[in-house]
Amino acid sequence: MAESRVNSADGLGSDLHLELSGTGSRRAALMGALREAIRSGRLAPGTRLPSYRSLAVDLGLARNTVADAYAELVAEGWLTARQGSGTRVAPRAAPPPPRRARGRGQGRGRPAVGVGVPPAAAPTGGGPVRRARRAPARPPEPVHNLLQGQPDAASFPRAAWLASGRRALTAAPNEAFGPGDPQGRPELRRALAEYLARVRGVRTDADRIVICSGYAHALRLLAGTPALRGTAAVEAYGLGFHRSLLTAAGIRTVPLSLDADGARTEELASHQGVRTVLLTPAHQFPTGGPLHPRRRAAAVDWARACGGLVLEDDYDGEFRYDRKPVGAVQGLDPDHVLYVGSVSKSLSPALRLGWMVLPDHLVDEVLAAKGEREAWASALDQLTLADFIESGGYDRHIRRMRQRYRRRRDQLVAILAERAPHIRVSGVAAGLHAVLELPPGTERSVVQAAAWQGLAIEGLADYAHPDAAGPPREGLVVGYATPPDHSFTGALDALCRGLPPDLGDSTAPTTTAPPTSARDDGAVTPPSASPRAT
Repeated sequence: MAESRVNSADGLGSDLHLELSGTGSRRAALMGALREAIRSGRLAPGTRLPSYRSLAVDLGLARNTVADAYAELVAEGWLTARQGSGTRVAPRAAPPPPRRARGRGQGRGRPAVGVGVPPAAAPTGGGPVRRARRAPARPPEPVHNLLQGQPDAASFPRAAWLASGRRALTAAPNEAFGPGDPQGRPELRRALAEYLARVRGVRTDADRIVICSGYAHALRLLAGTPALRGTAAVEAYGLGFHRSLLTAAGIRTVPLSLDADGARTEELASHQGVRTVLLTPAHQFPTGGPLHPRRRAAAVDWARACGGLVLEDDYDGEFRYDRKPVGAVQGLDPDHVLYVGSVSKSLSPALRLGWMVLPDHLVDEVLAAKGEREAWASALDQLTLADFIESGGYDRHIRRMRQRYRRRRDQLVAILAERAPHIRVSGVAAGLHAVLELPPGTERSVVQAAAWQGLAIEGLADYAHPDAAGPPREGLVVGYATPPDHSFTGALDALCRGLPPDLGDSTAPTTTAPPTSARDDGAVTPPSASPRAT
C-alpha cells in the first residue's frame, strides 16, 4: 500500500506531497515517487526541492537515504544540484512515457535510456553521463507568432489613450455613469459619423449608428432580427467562427467563389432564397485584395432587385500601402448595405469596441435584439474613443501604424524574395496579413514544419467553406502585424526555415529591402521569379 506524506520544507523548499510505494527499498520508493511527480508535471522544471534533512524528517527516512536518492536522480538527469542553490528539478525534465524497459548494461532501479528519462541526460553503461538523443514527440511550444488577426500589442498608444480618457472622464455628464443606452454613447456616435464619412465615404448620421463589441457581436444581433433569416451567401474563404455563429442561429450559408477581383457577386442571382450576402470588400479575408468596383455595383444591384441586404465587414480598411483608398460599399446605397467596423485591428481587440451603420428600417430591430441596457461596451471606453477621434489622436495613430506595418510588409516580401524566390506573395497591397501561395498538396506539411521551428501560423485550408467549389487553394496566412518589433526578424527566419527545400533556402540571412514590384491585385513578384497568374 502506498504511503502518502506531505513535507513542510521548513522554509528550505516547496511543500511536497509524495506517494511512497510500500514495496522495495525506501530509497527506490522515494526515487520512484519523485520521478512520477516530475513526469506528471506536478514538479515543474526549476522547482527547488526540500533539503535532505527536511525531507527525511517529514518522510521518516534516514538523511543518507534522501541524499542517495537525490544524487541518483541528478545522475539520471531528473534533478540538478548546485552549491548555494540547492537541489532543483532539471530545466528540461519533460514528462516521458510511463512505460518501462530494460536495456543491456542497465542496473536495477534505473530506467532504460530514452524511456522514462528526461531529455537532459541518461546514463549509459558505467561511463560518463551523456545527453539523450531521443527526438521529441511533439513540436515545441511556439516561440514566434505570425497568426493573423492581431495588431502589435506593444504599439497601443497608451499615453494618448490615457490623455483622452482623462479628458473624457472630466467632461462626462452624470448620466454617463448610469445603466447605459444600448445604442451607445451619443458622443461616440457623432464622432464616428464624422470620421467614417471623411475617411471611408460612409453616408450616415449618429441616429443610424449602434455601438457593438465587434463583427461577431453584430452577427449575433442581426441573427435575432428578420434581416438575417434562412440562407446567407458568404465568401468561399473566411472565418469559420463567423459561419458557425450563423449556423447556430439556424442560418444556412452558401459560398461565393473567389478570384483576383474578390467574391464573384454575379453568382448571387443563382442562389434561390438568399437575401443577405456577407462581404469583406476593402481587403478580402484571408486571400487579400479589394472587391472590384464592377462586383461592388453588382452586389448593390442584386440587393435592390430582391430587397436584400449587403453586410459589409470593413476588414483592415484603414491600412493600405500601394493603392488608392477604397471607399465603403455602404456609400453606394445606405438603404441596402449594413456597414460594420471596429478598433480591433487599428487599436486593440481588448477594447471590444465596434459599430454598426444601419439602414433606417433596421435600427429599431437591432436595438430590440440588443436589449434595454448596454451590457457590452464600457461607457468610459466609448467616451475615450470619442475624444481620441475628435482630438486627432486616432488619425495620427493610424498613420504611424500604417508606416510601421508597411515596413514589416516590405521586410517580409524582401526576405522571401531572397530565401524563397519561387513563392508568390499575394494580398500585400493592404491589410495586416499576406498569403504565401503554395503548390498543391504541400500546405499541411509546411504548417507542421513551421510548428517544429517554433512558429505559430495558419494555412488557407483553415478558412475554406466546406461547400466551396473547385480545388482548394493552398498557402500560408502570415500575420505580419502580430509580433513585437524585437522578435519580428526571428519570426521571419523561422518561417523561411519551415519552408520545403525546393521552395526556400534556409541558410540565407534576413534583409529589410523594400519589395521589387507591387501589382494592383496586391501580389508581389520577386525579381528572380516570373509572375504567375492568380
